[in-house]
Amino acid sequence: MNTGPIVAEQTFNAQIAVVWKAITDKDQMCQWFFEPISDFKPEVGFETQFNVRCEGQDYLHLWKVTDVVPETRIAYDWRYGGYPGISSVVWELSETPNGTKLKLTHAGHETFPQDNPIFSRESGQAGWDYFLHESLKVYLERECK
Repeated sequence: MNTGPIVAEQTFNAQIAVVWKAITDKDQMCQWFFEPISDFKPEVGFETQFNVRCEGQDYLHLWKVTDVVPETRIAYDWRYGGYPGISSVVWELSETPNGTKLKLTHAGHETFPQDNPIFSRESGQAGWDYFLHESLKVYLERECK
């Protein structure tokens, strides 16, 4: 089993401040990430939870912000209520000649029950690729017009 972190990267034709707001503002996150996010603040120690229903099963997402460097980096612990395991998600932003590069690193996915395909590495990689390469990209292209 590959226990290395899941990594997804994307460069957006948008300023860092715009991308930062898209990944840290609850109202914007609900439009491209997870609609049921009830609250989110880019503040160390902030905790939130929200439910996502997938394939007839509820997955309570539990997040706790662990690191914030405005417009550069945000990290949070990610757990699922009722399931063992804990992971961390780190979003890193950097300026490029073409806009803003976003690198996402999700470590610890292998601590979740591997007998559930929702928690598989392949599912995680596909999910992050979708969120960065499609959902957030389309959202930012629409917002930056």
